Amino acid sequence: MEHNSYNRTLALAALFQAASLVKSIAWTGQCEPGPFRTCVTSILSLEADSIEEIYGGGGGLTHGLEVLSTQIDKSPARADMDITRYVIGLMLLERKLQGRPEMIERIRQGIESARRQTEFFTPDHENVISGLAQTYQDSISQIGPRIIVNGEQTHLSDSGNAARIRALLLAGIRAAVLWRQAGGNRWRLLFGRSAILREAHALLSAGGY
Repeated sequence: MEHNSYNRTLALAALFQAASLVKSIAWTGQCEPGPFRTCVTSILSLEADSIEEIYGGGGGLTHGLEVLSTQIDKSPARADMDITRYVIGLMLLERKLQGRPEMIERIRQGIESARRQTEFFTPDHENVISGLAQTYQDSISQIGPRIIVNGEQTHLSDSGNAARIRALLLAGIRAAVLWRQAGGNRWRLLFGRSAILREAHALLSAGGY
């Protein structure tokens, strides 16, 4: 993948989209179906050659671009701290995952199993989501530190919501991998915010991605 601002911005938007949807489910038990489907489909796109192929265009990352723009355009004190914490936590887990080839292989096998299910179900069907959630639980959850999700206990204790949240966290890991592959790192996130914000605004002005 080319190291450029465009690819980094889309990857970061995908990461913020996953984090935002985690928060939405945790507090309300609901999330926007389109952005959720985009996140889930990205996990299953293992052989894609470009970030456009992974996220498919058609406005699938518009929600993430909006959240990204809002988060980095505010001072840290005004940004949504739950979303920020999830993003940082996912980036940390992705870095730790790179030193665990056996864990990466376990994740790949879990994703392949979920892909086989899509021969019979849509990517966002509860059976597929359950399989992806189990993959997250059996792999990334074991690395630590675990991401603690804040929300309403009524929603968090619902098994369907818990599965969707874990699937979104797996999608966040996928996005964090793409961010790194596009040349992203914590220094770019700290000192390259203006370039990311310009790219995000340009994409949104063009009708989103």
